[in-house]
Amino acid sequence: MEPAGDHQDDLQVAVVMVAFPCQSHLNQLLQLSTMIASYGLQIHFVGSATHNRQAKLRSNGLKPNSRIQFHDLPTPPIAALDPDPNASDKLPFHLYPAVQAYANLRKPVLGLVEELSLKTRRVVIIYDRLMFEAVGDAVSVHSVEAYAFNCLSAFTLFFVRWETMGKPFVVEGPLKDPPPATELMPEEVLQLLASRSFKERAGEIHNTSRSIDGTYIDLLSREEISGSSKQQWAIRPTFLQADSTANNDRKPRHKCLEWLDKQAPGSVIYVSFGTTTSFTNEEAREIAIGLEQSKQKFILVLRDADKADIFAAKDRKIELSEGFEERVQENGMVVRDWAPQLEILSHKSTGGFMSHCGWNSCFESLLTGVPVAAWPMHSDQPLNALFLTRVLKTGLLVREWAERKELVTASVIKNVVERLMASEEGVEIRKSAEELSAAIKVSMDEGGEAGCPDMESFISHITR
Repeated sequence: MEPAGDHQDDLQVAVVMVAFPCQSHLNQLLQLSTMIASYGLQIHFVGSATHNRQAKLRSNGLKPNSRIQFHDLPTPPIAALDPDPNASDKLPFHLYPAVQAYANLRKPVLGLVEELSLKTRRVVIIYDRLMFEAVGDAVSVHSVEAYAFNCLSAFTLFFVRWETMGKPFVVEGPLKDPPPATELMPEEVLQLLASRSFKERAGEIHNTSRSIDGTYIDLLSREEISGSSKQQWAIRPTFLQADSTANNDRKPRHKCLEWLDKQAPGSVIYVSFGTTTSFTNEEAREIAIGLEQSKQKFILVLRDADKADIFAAKDRKIELSEGFEERVQENGMVVRDWAPQLEILSHKSTGGFMSHCGWNSCFESLLTGVPVAAWPMHSDQPLNALFLTRVLKTGLLVREWAERKELVTASVIKNVVERLMASEEGVEIRKSAEELSAAIKVSMDEGGEAGCPDMESFISHITR
């Protein structure tokens, strides 16, 4: 990827990346690191040895970059608790050991920043907002500027902040009565998202594009929400696969891509629920049977949720009904390993996406123009689902959030798949998704959003 504009190597500015130890967060900060490194800046990506290894292993095919230096900082051992598929609340509480371990990074991060500050004129810290505590001392070092990276849509972040701050002004718009934030996230997370404290307020980076989220970035910029004169940048670090059929001589293509090559354009629904959701065997069987009964082509990714340490123990195998995979082998494929999601969504044969609506998955669906069957599980996902279905009109709901504790039956799955893939309603949703995809791509450089005004503005700002 070549950056837009003409930038010389700048060894006088060091950038420290502090990611939250969860796959969707790690991946975005690593991709942002690659984008910023392409401008000649040195990146220091910090985390536990376990999570740095995870970030590199699942790096979506990003090429190694000598300007990105990984720092394995010391943490206590991270317990690999099994996710509980039977829990009534789908929040990934089993990841808490990683969060606890990262609470010990405050001093090591301070030490690295102090060392870098002796060699450079400015140290820029970009940290996941949920890593607020880990950078609490480092932001006070002379010559340090810190920027919060928000791994949420601006739409979702605004509604969480607006509600948590007591709804300080009236909001006009298409979304009425969003679910209360207290139903979505623990109180301590809500407070972190709403925080306006200390030197991080040099500015915020929003993991989105103004072409879809501009209204809500403007609302976040209001003084009642952000405090006084804080800069906001919309930088979405996603690198679109230009050709999902190309081998690119990096590694063998995933078997599901070979299978997709043989299917008709727009005929396959991709079903995946991210890295933090665990289903019971019963829930998974209902999904599988519903897909089979829909008679639509499908790829079903069936993996248990990530543990806090993904290398520590073998994942549970989710059991489907006997003979299922053999019965559907002409029409469908079950994937039990790591799936190349962006390549799947970019493939011409993919025509729909059943998703938990994590923001990364939402944006990738928007970027590729693939309509969504939205099935949110926890955290920001219910608001993301409403953003796609009610505001952007690029998807439909599998079930209402109020019904989240009820079993989603095969008949519900069958119905929603048929609506999305084989109905006039689905045709209209797909048209909206394709039009929005075209608009997003206009605002993005071919290799990502490196050429957008916000990225240029941010690089100019930190190298001034």
